Amino acid sequence: MPKKILIVEDDIHISKIIRMNLKLVNYETIEVYDGLAALEAIKREKFDLILLDVMIPKLDGFALMEKIQPHGIPVIFLTAKNSVYDKVNGLKLGADDYMVKPFEAIELLARIESVLRRYGKEEHMIQYQNLQVDLDKREATINGKSIELTPKEYDLLVMLLKNKNIALSREQFIDKVWGGDYYGETRTVDMHIKSLRKKLDMQEHIKTIYKIGYRLED
Repeated sequence: MPKKILIVEDDIHISKIIRMNLKLVNYETIEVYDGLAALEAIKREKFDLILLDVMIPKLDGFALMEKIQPHGIPVIFLTAKNSVYDKVNGLKLGADDYMVKPFEAIELLARIESVLRRYGKEEHMIQYQNLQVDLDKREATINGKSIELTPKEYDLLVMLLKNKNIALSREQFIDKVWGGDYYGETRTVDMHIKSLRKKLDMQEHIKTIYKIGYRLED
């Protein structure tokens, strides 16, 4: 069952972009645009996580956080404010993370995944057509048959699966899979993707994005 996320953001354009990115990776979302509407939604439905803007009308994010704290729902604050006071205040109120706008979709998805993991809400299996990945065992199978992947190939595959339909740059792959202290060429990404495509027979699904990187498509 997909995780349900409440998006509380009064900028409709930003809210729609967030919803689109979450939908691409199979999260279920509800959008509201003020604090009171969020409060009603939380009373009415069960959510796995809340993305909460601070500067929202009727009831700001900090005030809303105080009211919903007893529900025990993980919260990530989203705000244009970048002061240390705002960050500390949000975390003191019980927020699990704090992101300053603007941010990249891949960063938001990684933060969501991290918070859900801490709460034991993360999925342990990822299914993509006839491919299944067991995140606990670090094992990939196709039609039940185990596929031998190197550690880097496995990490690349998981990154593609968790960001399905999102274009990822070679630099993003390097940062997440090889680490920020890697100083080799980005060509190594191409070599590993080539091997991954061959092993999984996914030449038509892992698309090359000209001058950028790669995208896994449905």
